[in-house]
Amino acid sequence: MTSPFLDTAIDAVVKAGDIQLAYLERGLHLTDKGPSDIVTDADIAVETMFRAMIADRFPSHGVLGEELAEALSSGGGAVHRWLFDPIDGTANYASGLPFFCASLALEVSGVIDVAAVYEPTRRELFTAERGRGASLNGRALRVSSVDRFGDAMLGCGFPHGARTRVPAMEALFGECAIRGRGVRRLGSAALELCYVAAARLDGFWDQHLKPWDTAAGALIVQEAGGVVTDFEGGPFSCYRGGVLASNGQLHQALVAVIAATAASV
Repeated sequence: MTSPFLDTAIDAVVKAGDIQLAYLERGLHLTDKGPSDIVTDADIAVETMFRAMIADRFPSHGVLGEELAEALSSGGGAVHRWLFDPIDGTANYASGLPFFCASLALEVSGVIDVAAVYEPTRRELFTAERGRGASLNGRALRVSSVDRFGDAMLGCGFPHGARTRVPAMEALFGECAIRGRGVRRLGSAALELCYVAAARLDGFWDQHLKPWDTAAGALIVQEAGGVVTDFEGGPFSCYRGGVLASNGQLHQALVAVIAATAASV
């Protein structure tokens, strides 16, 4: 049996996927939020739907979403807070690239307890509850067993909206590209984290992310047996911006490469 919170998370992200696909069919309206940062009318429609759902089902809960102002319970700070990205991978979505999702996590007293990520073009639903494992469309997930850097397929991101070169990230990309089997930049941190959980990627890193980008995916990786830390290998927080996720076998090697490339620039 799933919890009412996970049931709600699943309902929300699947409904979000339906809205995303419907807007693609009818055509999108895009607005610039900043350099290399856009929002579509679908983003707003999805987040509006979700906020109405939470207000109806759990009126005391807070909501932190990407597009609209934070909603708190009537008493101020909420014990339960939902972290929601209505479309993670908006640039892909707006360009017609089939690599985007809705990402949702529930934070209870500061701890992420529930996660759901839905990719509608492949109808893939990734879920997790703390201490109860992670799944893809109901099937248990487990990270890969790759333990040699040369066999690793890795995912990465670059600082969103950067207008200048980022030497440390460029150096890290280049070093991993020659050391590993391959490096991919797919454009959705939430999905790339889920792909680590599903053993499609063996590791993933990015910086300057928002809580709604990583909260759900990080829990899914952890519940699939993987490791999620900051770039130095320390405790992960979705509020600090950086994330390093792996199958665990490669984690210390990735931490070492990050440190070495940072020291070289």
